[in-house]
Amino acid sequence: MMDKKLKAVRFGRWGEELAVWTLRLKGYRILARNLRTRAGEIDIVALKGRTLCFIEVKSRPSLDLALQAFSLAQQKRLIVAAEAFLSANQRYANSDIRFDFMAISPHRLPRHLKNAWYDER
Repeated sequence: MMDKKLKAVRFGRWGEELAVWTLRLKGYRILARNLRTRAGEIDIVALKGRTLCFIEVKSRPSLDLALQAFSLAQQKRLIVAAEAFLSANQRYANSDIRFDFMAISPHRLPRHLKNAWYDER
């Protein structure tokens, strides 16, 4: 059982590392990884130009499973976590905000969905 859990953790870390390198190659500056806030964890906070991106990464055995893995509750949690980040980092207050999603699976290029959802409150 522990071996299976350890493999899943390593696979997730591999996926996040791949996501970070993909973003860097696209010109993003990584500000934070696995950032813990009172509301929850943000996988990646990145900046490109004036746009501050909060990025959720899901690594799964297939691209379809990765794309299906992100729930509405997780989206809401990430919005609250982003608000906590912004309140603690006032220098980004005038940035454009975007919520992205990256789906990672073996033997496939990462799938980067920009503006994957919006804060409609």
